[in-house]
Amino acid sequence: MHEGTVIDRADELSNAIEEVGYYPAVVGDAVASAVAGESVAGYVIHHEPTFDHDEVRRHVTVLVLTPTRLLVAHTDEHPPDDLLPEPYASTSTEAIPLERIGSVAVTRMVANPGATSGPQAPRVTEAVLTVGWGAVRRLDLEPATCGDPDCVADHGYSGTLAAEDFALRISSSADGVAAVERLLDFAQALNAATVRR
Repeated sequence: MHEGTVIDRADELSNAIEEVGYYPAVVGDAVASAVAGESVAGYVIHHEPTFDHDEVRRHVTVLVLTPTRLLVAHTDEHPPDDLLPEPYASTSTEAIPLERIGSVAVTRMVANPGATSGPQAPRVTEAVLTVGWGAVRRLDLEPATCGDPDCVADHGYSGTLAAEDFALRISSSADGVAAVERLLDFAQALNAATVRR
């Protein structure tokens, strides 16, 4: 494949949304609207049920990489409430221009890291993709110390500022080995797309 050539995976994405079976018309419509006719270079779908008291609620996240943007779509289902007397789904999408992405962090949890081959060969059992584009920053503060255990002086605070606009965790035990591999492939494609030339 030549540099700059994008294989359009829009039909593959549409089929994958249908396969997940979580309100495919709602999710598909929101994602197609956000894609806005661009080619789909890559995608990840993460379907996650959550337990709320005696109810199971579902949530799906769809990440889409186009030649110019990263799209993040979330769809949740909700029980009836004061505003809507029937169960409903809410869908939100965000489109981030690739040039705005400041960081792409990938954390891999590897089982049997010391093994070299065979059935016990090292394998990634969980992966976390964290993407920062400056919309959300997290500040972790803690009291600063001087190292003297008997010191009672106020040394102010120290902390870290982290950009964590989005994080997605996929594990082989919950989502399957193929899902972890898809996330890692997507992360590699996103890293390649955000390389500053």
